[in-house]
Amino acid sequence: MNFDVVVVGGGIQGVGVAQAAAAAGYSVLLLEKQSLAAATSQQSSKLIHGGLRYLESMQFSLVRESLKERALLLELAPDLVHRVDMHIPVYRTSVRSSPKIGLGLWLYRLLAGFDDDSEFTRLHRSSWADLDGLRTEDLVSVYRYREAQTDDQALTQAVWASAESLGAELLMPAEFVGAECFPSGCDIRYLQNGEERTVEASVLVNCAGPWGNSIIERVSPQSPMPKVELVQGAHLLLPQQIHHHFYLESPSDQRAIFALPWKNQLLLGTTETPHHGDPGMPRCLPEEREYLLATLQHYFPELVIEDSSITDFAGLRVLPKTEGSAFGRSREVVLQADNADQLRLLSVMGGKLTTYRATAEQVVDKLRPSLPSRRPVANTAKLPLTPA
Repeated sequence: MNFDVVVVGGGIQGVGVAQAAAAAGYSVLLLEKQSLAAATSQQSSKLIHGGLRYLESMQFSLVRESLKERALLLELAPDLVHRVDMHIPVYRTSVRSSPKIGLGLWLYRLLAGFDDDSEFTRLHRSSWADLDGLRTEDLVSVYRYREAQTDDQALTQAVWASAESLGAELLMPAEFVGAECFPSGCDIRYLQNGEERTVEASVLVNCAGPWGNSIIERVSPQSPMPKVELVQGAHLLLPQQIHHHFYLESPSDQRAIFALPWKNQLLLGTTETPHHGDPGMPRCLPEEREYLLATLQHYFPELVIEDSSITDFAGLRVLPKTEGSAFGRSREVVLQADNADQLRLLSVMGGKLTTYRATAEQVVDKLRPSLPSRRPVANTAKLPLTPA
């Protein structure tokens, strides 16, 4: 077999690249060792959001891009991406004061181009009693603004269905073994049904997420490793005693915590804990569980929580390796090529669920000089996404 593009990894980034490359007219093969959205892409906070908290670290371009992609997904995938009203309570002890939150939401609206989904309001005190038992002692204000929610696994499957309709092919389960890259292309080896097989491609795209560096190690000639690290995000699922969506400031470290209704449960997350073990074995740690529950109990003191009713899950983010807390770290995707002059391997490290389509378009733009000339067959900004 011979393809223009072979993609490794069937998460949201991998299927997004497959869709974008197929839409650009290229022949595409996706290799996935387990199942679509088997790891990080089904372990997110289930939000399609603009990244309000990224304004604090001045990631304005990322917020603008995220807001643009949120608006697009609401249009393209109305059965998969739904608007939700988010609530931010502000107390006298909150690090982020009411004026600061108001300014942030105004800037959010500005970056969104003042569209209808960027409107926000400050709730009247008379409506606070309707907010699921939210603690009102020392409460100064409550802001309501709009975000969007999705089923991350279903969205990934829908994007793949779109890629497949454009001619992309999927081998699953098929585990990447290694690759040899030459000026003319790549010989790629993979395991399927216990048998090693080979496929040729002009370029190889590494979208293996937490396994990204492992893929790079198996490609010859060896290229530099991107300076990234794995950061775990844990979530809890509890009985749904809360029916509004909340953006909360953790009282212990001031991080953002989401409390969200999700499939008749309450989804609570997330954390940011460095992960040094097997990428296939993220687990919610006892201290993460305690941290999340303490935040929830702080804001909803009357909530009855039974340990036996709580389940959890955890996923791994790939973030640029820097000093300090992961909370303020850049969420920009890292695109690392093996060779700037004649690209054969491109690794997609990190990225956000919300911006997968924009990331995929950037990837295809980088690949284009190393690929044969093809005629585009579709525009991903106009392709509807429906549940698979």
